[in-house]
Amino acid sequence: MVDAGMRDFLAALAATAGALTGLLFVALSVSPSAPPGPLARLVRQVRAGAALIAFTNALAVSLYGLVPGTNLGHPAVVLGVIGILFCAAGVKSMRAVLRTAGQWSRQVGLIVLLMAIFGVELAAGLAAIAGARTATPLHLIGYTLVTSLIVGVARAWELVGERDTGLFASLAVLLGRTPPPPYPLEDAPGGDDPH
Repeated sequence: MVDAGMRDFLAALAATAGALTGLLFVALSVSPSAPPGPLARLVRQVRAGAALIAFTNALAVSLYGLVPGTNLGHPAVVLGVIGILFCAAGVKSMRAVLRTAGQWSRQVGLIVLLMAIFGVELAAGLAAIAGARTATPLHLIGYTLVTSLIVGVARAWELVGERDTGLFASLAVLLGRTPPPPYPLEDAPGGDDPH
């Protein structure tokens, strides 16, 4: 059960997540198609999938949390498990295509971040279901949902701008270095795709 303050928070979060999900579909429909090459397509698919799962996570948990009498832990656990399964599927897909440590390092940050979000959400959901005597599990669920939206926005921006907006790429720009290309050079448009 959530109090009035948490209900207002969940309503605002659901509205935000719904709007961002709609904008993601618009962005995907008007953005240019993925550059040629299996790795570039995979990176684009993982980014799009990450944005969608991040927005859907915040939307679904918020909406279910607004149903009167619902323990917020239940939707948090379900979406936490779904998110972890998404991450596992992403790793399996990447293992089939990524061949070098450099390719892995560019993609692993997203997977680790998503795993952390969904893992905390799952643990907090289990604590809420178990009837924790503090509001900490509900606050943690709220924090993971907000973080999920932020990650979704960052991934959607990468899709639209076709550039990496992650921490390491941003640090490279600040240090005056050239950030890595959004797609590995062998998969970039006009690059030599060995496949």
